[in-house]
Amino acid sequence: MDLSYSAEDLAFRDEVRAYLAENLPERISDLVRAGGELTKEVIEEWHAILNKRGWLATIWPKEFGGPGWSPVQKHIFEEECCRAYAPRIVPFGLSMLGPVLQVFGSKEQQDHYLPRILDGTDWWCQGYSEPGAGSDLASLKTKAERDGDEWVINGQKTWTTLGQHADWIFCLCRTDPDAKQQEGISFILVDMATPGIEVRPIKLIEGGYEVNEIFFTDVRVPIGNLVGKENKGWTIAKFLLTHERTGIAGVGFSMQALEEVKAIARKTMRGGKPLIEDPLFAARIAQAEIDLEAMKITNLRMLFKAQEQGAPGPETSLLKIKGTVINQELKDLARRALGPAAAPFPGHVTEGNLMFGPADTEHNAARYFNNRKTSIFGGSNEIQRNIVTKTMLEL
Repeated sequence: MDLSYSAEDLAFRDEVRAYLAENLPERISDLVRAGGELTKEVIEEWHAILNKRGWLATIWPKEFGGPGWSPVQKHIFEEECCRAYAPRIVPFGLSMLGPVLQVFGSKEQQDHYLPRILDGTDWWCQGYSEPGAGSDLASLKTKAERDGDEWVINGQKTWTTLGQHADWIFCLCRTDPDAKQQEGISFILVDMATPGIEVRPIKLIEGGYEVNEIFFTDVRVPIGNLVGKENKGWTIAKFLLTHERTGIAGVGFSMQALEEVKAIARKTMRGGKPLIEDPLFAARIAQAEIDLEAMKITNLRMLFKAQEQGAPGPETSLLKIKGTVINQELKDLARRALGPAAAPFPGHVTEGNLMFGPADTEHNAARYFNNRKTSIFGGSNEIQRNIVTKTMLEL
């Protein structure tokens, strides 16, 4: 594997930079840079811009409407999007369900759902975790029982990100209660407008309502909404989770966070000199940067392997672990650099002559607290270490 960009790669990078400079609305990049709330309308607008260019479904092959990029091109695109402060592409339909349907779905499912994911007709959310089945996902209790030409679903999903906006949800349901844990599970697509579905928001530590709990009471779904074979959903679940864990690594976003920490440390004065010149603080930044560079190379190696094998392998657990740890460290460094100014405060509020914090850091606390979840969702880092131990080290 050649770790240097070829002339073609560099030309592609220039093409991406030029496209982003011309087509990414400044008001959207400013919102991302400030850490403001990205509404569904803003995300849809950005998705539509990318889809018009054919650059939305970055990991899809051309035959399904994707750009058919190499792993290096995909890496370059994500890196440049982060550099330009573009919104993160919502992954549920594009990076999770899309690849599942391309491998396990029927021709009818591919023809119907994939174009609707691309053009934004359908927003998807993920129905995996339950109150008693988080990292131990195979212990899920939500059941789907066959009744003629329908599945009847009863149960509860939780931590459903952006479920309040979704048109559809892909669910893991137990279809054989007598089978072993990893068996008897099926992968079913459910229209969120179906009677019997209730969505309740969950308030997060930073005050937002990004996630939800979803209740299913006698929800009737056509038999044709089953993806793959009945009782074989665990294979699909593992396939999807490898894609999710690769994305959670967030190499480009950590690169963005690193530059932000450096910028804050250059402006923050401690003991009469910039904080970035403090040996201890500079050492922590240096260590985070070294770890990030190592993860970038690991990420590229895994992308190459996925291209050859058709799907990421268990090594994605390494990316998930290291990616979330690095990003949390960078958010913590930013918080420490800001000191009291990192405390939560309502925008550009002042009381007399007291400013609660610099305007360009007003969302820092929210981002720090929200980021605590990343080492838990997608399979906690403790579970990922077990996976590495068993599948890679064979211990």
